[in-house]
Amino acid sequence: MLLPQPLITGVLIRRYKRFLADVRLENGEVVTAHTPNTGSMLGCSSPGSLVWLSRADNPKRKYPWTWELTETEAGVLVGIHTGRSNGLVWEALAEGKAAELAGYRPVRREVVVENGRLDMLLENAEGRACYVEVKNVTAVDEQGTAIFPDAVSVRASRHLETLAELVGKGHRAVIFFCVQRGDARRLSPADVIDPVYGQTHRRVSALGVEALAWRADVSQRAIALETPLPVVC
Repeated sequence: MLLPQPLITGVLIRRYKRFLADVRLENGEVVTAHTPNTGSMLGCSSPGSLVWLSRADNPKRKYPWTWELTETEAGVLVGIHTGRSNGLVWEALAEGKAAELAGYRPVRREVVVENGRLDMLLENAEGRACYVEVKNVTAVDEQGTAIFPDAVSVRASRHLETLAELVGKGHRAVIFFCVQRGDARRLSPADVIDPVYGQTHRRVSALGVEALAWRADVSQRAIALETPLPVVC
């Protein structure tokens, strides 16, 4: 996935009101950028961090700047734009990268199901459905374990329950973790942050909900899922 060009470099002053961030650009100008990430951005939003912004051409946007990337204290480039994760997974599946889903092709996004909405529907040649919910991951601990969620998320647990219901009806169902940073070695539920999510993840896994995790190669020009990671519960 190509990122909007050119990205503009700045230094993070603060993130606030969840979806806003003040950034000092290289020319000294301070701008307010939209922050497309609903999580806590654990380890990715420290004041003084180097960040990269894109600028929209739409004159009707209240905040034309969008926060795309950040550099951690360890120098790791992270894609913080949660909205990019669905496209990254769609591209990877369309290219046949996930061996676990070989034979399935992406058919539709934003799929309405009985108890809500999931990110995408896949089908194989026989017409069997596989439902996929994508979760963006930006937090990695000191041991190299990517963790999800980075804040308590009732919605994420509800998605797992929906996937389990679909498995009970004879469909395949997958929770797909899109890790937008290159230093992760594995992925685990963040029990310390959201123990209910961790318990739900393990329970639905025992019922047949599949968990896949892929690590992205992140640069200032593009992001692409490149490497599968083990999911450790």
